[in-house]
Amino acid sequence: MANSSTADNGHPYLLADLSWPEVAEHLKRDSRLIVPVGSCEQHGQHLPLGTDSLMAERLAFDLSAEFGVLVAPTLNYGVNVDTEQDYAGTGSLRRKTLHRMLNDLLAAWEHHGFDEFVLISANFHDPHLDALTSVVTEHARVRVVDLQSVRIGHILERQRGPEHAGEAETSVMLYLAPDLVREDEIEDFHLDPKQFRRYLRGRMPRPPTGCTGAIGHPSAASAEKGEQIYRYVLDKIRTKIFLETEP
Repeated sequence: MANSSTADNGHPYLLADLSWPEVAEHLKRDSRLIVPVGSCEQHGQHLPLGTDSLMAERLAFDLSAEFGVLVAPTLNYGVNVDTEQDYAGTGSLRRKTLHRMLNDLLAAWEHHGFDEFVLISANFHDPHLDALTSVVTEHARVRVVDLQSVRIGHILERQRGPEHAGEAETSVMLYLAPDLVREDEIEDFHLDPKQFRRYLRGRMPRPPTGCTGAIGHPSAASAEKGEQIYRYVLDKIRTKIFLETEP
């Protein structure tokens, strides 16, 4: 776990590492809270199930270290495409479950004095995002950051639209956690746009024949592209969410 002593030393402020008096003292300086929301979802044979969680958490930590904002413990479960339930280890919540969980957590933190929440997610499944964007608070501001919505086409070579465990995600993982990428298991799989939309909406009762989980072009991934993507997305978020709204 990262050292959470001070953001001035380049470390994130982790809520779980602090005592309650330390949190109360921090709230006097900054009443924002970053909440990374991941998933436990298959990402092909070459990426770990915690890919979304790892990416959301890393961005949260870097933003916390720069701006001194507290980071809540990562929620490692989200709403996954029904088609993926056949892949071992995938664990999904229902939309209502994730929504109620977030409502409960944010209500508790709001009671303690947090007045702005930044929910960071790397899972672009519509019901998952619906659960985040429909969270209700008494008065606190809620901002949802969907990493997948940042346009990065200018960095990619073969990915022309959404992919799952494809060129973009695999590149970022090669940069952030190369030891977790099974490069010898990388395998491209193509679905036409219409079929992919059906897949994303959970309208395929079974995975497509021959699909081992990844959909797209992970073979085009590289750590260099991953660093470009990560830094580009990080800069977009820091500018839009934090630099434009610094207290």
